[in-house]
Amino acid sequence: MRSREPETAARSGVLILMVAALVLTAFNTFQPLPYSAWAKVAAWSAVGLVVVIAAAVAAMSAERLDRMGVFTMIALGGVLLICGLNVLTDDPSAASQAFLAFPVLWAASHLERGAVVLVTSTAVVANGIALLLILPFDAAMTDFVFFGAVLVVMAVMLVRADTTQQRLVDALQEQLTVDSLTGLATRRAFDGALETAMSRSVPGGTALVLIDVDSFKSINDTHGHPVGDDVLVHLASVLRGRVRAEDAVLSRLGGDELAVLMPGCERRTAAHRAQDLLEAVRSTPMTLPDGTLLALSISVGVAHVPQHSDDRRGLYTAADNALYAAKRAGRGRVSVAAT
Repeated sequence: MRSREPETAARSGVLILMVAALVLTAFNTFQPLPYSAWAKVAAWSAVGLVVVIAAAVAAMSAERLDRMGVFTMIALGGVLLICGLNVLTDDPSAASQAFLAFPVLWAASHLERGAVVLVTSTAVVANGIALLLILPFDAAMTDFVFFGAVLVVMAVMLVRADTTQQRLVDALQEQLTVDSLTGLATRRAFDGALETAMSRSVPGGTALVLIDVDSFKSINDTHGHPVGDDVLVHLASVLRGRVRAEDAVLSRLGGDELAVLMPGCERRTAAHRAQDLLEAVRSTPMTLPDGTLLALSISVGVAHVPQHSDDRRGLYTAADNALYAAKRAGRGRVSVAAT
């Protein structure tokens, strides 16, 4: 029974509570029905209660309110308050029942699906009970069916719209963090992981391994770009089998350049792991569409920074220089940057 985004729910909650207080004030002031003294006291007390709740929500941490289930309780409390006031004021009018749209709309916009179902169901049932206490059975059932249908349809449409939007957001987020060809992390995701790794002191320091496919242009020219794509997919599969996702980030930086970020990895260990990647690619040729085997080779550059360094640019530059040193030395080898 949590909200989808606590901060947004809190801000919106304060706004809708204040709007509800203003509407209730206008309703109490200009409503022509002959209220009893107790009904008037209850109606104006409700205005004060709503203002107090709005102030409390504004003052407290949204995360804490969410953990305590306060947002769901506010929506439920709003429903019960509205229906209770309708009974106390003996008011079954459409205007008084329309207030139920406030908590239902807010719940459908900000709470998780289970909470939305609970709030909407409570609104429908509580309104039905209130109507039966005020109106004859036939009239109560007419209003109950009409307003119940409106509340349910409104909640369903909002939840469905939010679900569709969330799917689009998730798809976009995946495009930003997962390379569509290889399934590896994108450059954006890699940069975020590098920033996180370098922002804290990690025992052993942080190592970066840059990988480049040897003669990749020649592969594209000889076999075509689709085969070049297949090479990258094959290479990603081989490397993924040698890199543990729990302690390293394997990324495609662009073109045929790949990277392995290894926080908490000492320089010598990083060099050994880079050599292991080189041997794994060398010993796993790719099968071409015609059944022949295509031997692959990579050049690897390794750089390392101690645990107290936050020089992200320096780390990347050192690994890049080491990679080009490996290519200049004849390719198909590992080069480790100087400390």
